[in-house]
Amino acid sequence: MFPPNGQGQSPQLCAVTLLGNLVAKPDIRYRANPVIAITEITLATSSKWLDKRTNQYKEWTNYHHIKVEGELVEQALLHADKGDVVLVQGYLNNIKPNNVTSVNHPGVVQANFIQKFTKGYTDSVNQIICSAKLLCKPQLITTQNNKQLAQVNITINQQVYATNRQSWQIILVERELHIWGKQAKILVEKAIVGDNIMVEGRLNYLTSGPKTQFIDGKKIHFLRV
Repeated sequence: MFPPNGQGQSPQLCAVTLLGNLVAKPDIRYRANPVIAITEITLATSSKWLDKRTNQYKEWTNYHHIKVEGELVEQALLHADKGDVVLVQGYLNNIKPNNVTSVNHPGVVQANFIQKFTKGYTDSVNQIICSAKLLCKPQLITTQNNKQLAQVNITINQQVYATNRQSWQIILVERELHIWGKQAKILVEKAIVGDNIMVEGRLNYLTSGPKTQFIDGKKIHFLRV
């Protein structure tokens, strides 16, 4: 059960599940007072789809920055190496990745569960389920391929337990949400600023600039009383 958050808002769901391959051997460090193991890993997940114009399959790889702290590091990553298969469950965080210089990169997943498997190929998993609030009116965009895309900024009010501080923390994260096709039309037609929604989708990253993280939504649900 969550404690009161002190801001008059109910806590919101943010569950990220990733299964992919380690891009590099983890660099494990230790923080003092109290002594706690910390590391930041990069996990690669891939997705394939059929390009109807060329009738050929295409593949896209996402690289996720994941922060791991405490016992999880020593239990799962102490002997991890490049190419190992790793299963992660966690939530979005506002921490900047260590190897990214831009201050505008809000792309870290904080792990609260992690499991390592031996090297090998696996079908990737890239999934996020979250409840959130709409910050603005969605914009409907028609792409060059005549597909419709809705874009809107959302906030997720999370309450998480910080083991190193032995206390609850409030993490308010803001992300851009992209929705395609019929779901895009539904969002634009029905959405009101301040609406609460539930989103099923995956994490994605802009291909230019600092590769900012956004949510690529597959399905939305309105949570109106």
